[in-house]
Amino acid sequence: MTSLTDIEDMIARMAIGDRAAFDGLYAATSAKLFGVCLRVLGNRTEAEDALQEAFVKIWRNADRYRVNGLSPMTWLITVTRNHSVDRVRARKSKMNAGMDEAADVADAAPGPEALAIAASDRGRIVDCMAQLDPDKAGAVRRAYLEGETYQELADHYDVPLNTVRTWLRRSLLKLRECLSHDG
Repeated sequence: MTSLTDIEDMIARMAIGDRAAFDGLYAATSAKLFGVCLRVLGNRTEAEDALQEAFVKIWRNADRYRVNGLSPMTWLITVTRNHSVDRVRARKSKMNAGMDEAADVADAAPGPEALAIAASDRGRIVDCMAQLDPDKAGAVRRAYLEGETYQELADHYDVPLNTVRTWLRRSLLKLRECLSHDG
């Protein structure tokens, strides 16, 4: 068991760059300080990281420790606890920043006006498709909505390939004409 005087001595030696004192302080206090990190952070992996970072702060700030009759463990625990609390705040800040950024992202879904226009356009297209011969309307649907090739259409309708091309070209012209008059 390391005495409080020994811990004060190690901190004083660390202030002048004594690495052996750092090793001794780590061995004597890391279990207790890890408990502080774990209690604040609630995550073992994050507590391990925070402990290492806290010891870096303790190493860098060892010259700020003043022997004042209070336990040196109080100073070590305060440095460690404050660092852990800073990590919690940073985590919350990142989470809140993500939510703030999410609020700025535009909704890709169409608005009410676009939906009304789309519904109107759909109705016009359905009406114009109904004016085509059923086989030709079916060929247009299969080619442009279902992605069938001209050859697949020719096989399905049992007609020559060039006939399918003609059907589709003429059907599209009729649809364009129909849609331009109803608009």
